[in-house]
Order: sequence, then structure tokens, then C-alpha cells
Amino acid sequence: MTAARPTQAQEIVRRLSDYEARFAALKQQGHKLDMTRGKPSNEQLDLANGLTTVLSAEDYRAADGTDARNYGGLDGLPELKAIFAELFETAPANVIVGGASSLTMMHDAVVRGLLHGVPGSHDDGGDGPWSKGKIKFLCPTPGYDRHFSICQNHGIEMLPVGLDAEGPDVASIEKLVATDASIKGMWCVPKYSNPTGQTYSAEVVGRLAAMKTAAPDFRLFWDNAYAVHDLFGDTDPLVEIISACAKAGHENRPIVFASTSKISFAGAGVAALASSPANVADAKRHLSMQTIGPDKLNQLRHVRFFKSYAGIRAHMQRHAALLRPKFEAVTRVFERELGQSGVASWTEPRGGYFVSLDTLDGCASDIVALANEAGVKLTPAGATFPYGKDPRNRNIRIAPTLPPASQVETAMEVVALCVLLASARKLRG
Repeated sequence: MTAARPTQAQEIVRRLSDYEARFAALKQQGHKLDMTRGKPSNEQLDLANGLTTVLSAEDYRAADGTDARNYGGLDGLPELKAIFAELFETAPANVIVGGASSLTMMHDAVVRGLLHGVPGSHDDGGDGPWSKGKIKFLCPTPGYDRHFSICQNHGIEMLPVGLDAEGPDVASIEKLVATDASIKGMWCVPKYSNPTGQTYSAEVVGRLAAMKTAAPDFRLFWDNAYAVHDLFGDTDPLVEIISACAKAGHENRPIVFASTSKISFAGAGVAALASSPANVADAKRHLSMQTIGPDKLNQLRHVRFFKSYAGIRAHMQRHAALLRPKFEAVTRVFERELGQSGVASWTEPRGGYFVSLDTLDGCASDIVALANEAGVKLTPAGATFPYGKDPRNRNIRIAPTLPPASQVETAMEVVALCVLLASARKLRG
């Protein structure tokens, strides 16, 4: 979106004084609403409170006799590996269950590549440690800011690629990776993407799995954070990437990540990765020097509480019941306040944690600042792009999960007014 149609623009500018007056009155209401991050609400966290009491003093052994209080079990308890294997749609042997943070596992996987290279780096023509030369990652945008932070922290150049309803611009990706051997990785949130809520189509996944890359040690960092985070009764289908890559002759290409951070407790969940046998063996080799084993008591708590993958799916239906009214409030307010304005568009996700709002070019930072003046804190404009710079300054990530639905509605009314006010000022020139 670059401009409103003339009649719409004229009407927006004509109402500028009205927007200014409404905004002045709004600031007097003293709102203090935080919409900056995709945090679970207290009500969501309460759903998992049984985790704190599910283990008795005598319940500390896994099914294979492992004493969860002691050292060992580098790749996680077998029962939890089996549960994650169902989520990943792979074999338990391809799974490593770790600590609370999948972001930590992603960071470690990147650092292993930088320092040591990845399996097959020498055998298939790779150059060994990535850090020996210039390194680039592909970054579908708008995307997850913490993925970008990992790259920026380690001096990895980020190449933005666009997203649409089918997923990332795979035609552009194919051209880039085919000729540039310094492109070693690509970040992906393939289901209910952060922040657009889109799910990659079967065609896109198939082409990512099969594409020819100049770098033989290229990796897909497949962050399936929202694999079970449906908002409605059905789920978006997603082609399973590990087998897709294996069938295409690129068995080692994907490293898949997930966690229970937005399923059980945000700060005390369990994270896991899944990949090829070679990638898993390599990760375990490095982990053996990093730790003597994960928190297996926490893993056992999750096994006892959820019991099975079906138990996780049932639990997430209760999450959906809490979240759905909040996402519906975003859509309802935006349609009412902005639907005929021609100055904004937004996604209506079927799952995940975010709504992506696009405004007129050059307006996003002003809208975020205005909302802050009115007591609504939003994710900084540009945060969904590498280096925090949205070249069109138009995208805003909306995170409606933490406040009650009534507050979400109020916050979106504030945001909608700020969109209209900033747009009117922009169009007036």
C-alpha cells in the first residue's frame, strides 16, 4: 500500500482536525496498556498450574528407570522425545529435548556452524567453519526480531526477502542461493508466522526443500514455534520439512525447533530440536561438552502433566478459547475504524500470537509514537525487519495476547485513531 485513492485521501485530510481533537481527549484518559510482546496472559499460564504439583516426592523416575534428579540423559527423557517426535512428525531418534528455551537452541546451532561448520562441510565441498568467510542469512520479512538479533550479534549479514499469503518469496530465494555460496542459512517461522500469521504453502515448502544452493552446507532454521497454536477448530496444514528435504536429497538441510513456552509456562517450559541423524549426532557431540544433561525433572513434569501429544492438543484448545476473542477484537475494531479508510491493511491469522498491520508508507514510526503518547505501548516500528529498519516504515506488529479482551479492544481503538491521525498528517503534506 503506497497511497489512498484520491477521494479517500481527501476525506482523511478533511477530518484531520477531528482526529486531532479526539486524540487530545484520548490522552486525558490515562491508558496504560502494553502490547509490545507476544506474552501469554495470566489466564493462559494458569491452565498449566498443575505442573507445579504433578510430581510427588516419590515420582522421579522415567519409564526407562532414569532418575530425573541426577546427571545424564543428554538428549532428553524418552517419553518426552516421543511426544515431540509426534509434533515434529519424525522419529524420536531425530529429537533432542533440552532446557526451557528454543531460542537458546537456535543460537547454539548458529554458533556451532560459525565455529565448527556443520556435518558434511568438508565431505560435500563445504568450507568448514562458517566464520572463515563472509556469512549471510536469508530473512523473510516482516519476521521475528530475535532471529535477526542472533545474526546481528554475530556479524552475519541479513538479506531480507518478502512474504505473502503463500510464504516467503521462493523464486527470489532460489535465485539468491543458487549463485551465492556465502548464504549459509535462512530463518523460517513456517506456521502462523511471526508477525503475519501466514503458513507456508506446500509448494513453497517443497521448493525450499529441493532448491539448489551454491553453499553445500546451507541450513534451514525451521522455527515451528506455533505448530499447535490454532485459534479455531481446524489447523493450517504444513508439509513436514525433514522428510521433504530427505526426499529431495538434502537430508541435512533442515534443523527444526519448537518449545512449550507458549503451551505450559513461558519461562519454565521445555524446548526441542529435530533434524537428520548426522545433525543430531553433531549437536549431541557439542552438547556433551556444554552440559551433563538438561533439567529432567521439568521434562518429567511435562510428561506427567500432558501425558501425550494428544494431551497437548487438548490443552491448546483451552488456550484458543482464551485467545480467540482477543484476535476477533482486533479484527472487529480495525474493520470498523479503518475498513473503508484505504490507509491500512492487516492480517487475520488462523493461529499464532500476532497480527501484522501495514500502514501508509512512512507512517509506522509516527503511529507507534502517537500510541505511546496515548498510553498504548507497541512493538517499535521496524522491529520486524533486519537491523530494525523497515525500508517502507509501514509495518507494525500487534500483540494482543497478554491483556484482557476488553483492553485489547480499547488499545486497538487507540491504534486505529493514531493510524488515521498519522495518515491525515502524511496526506496533507
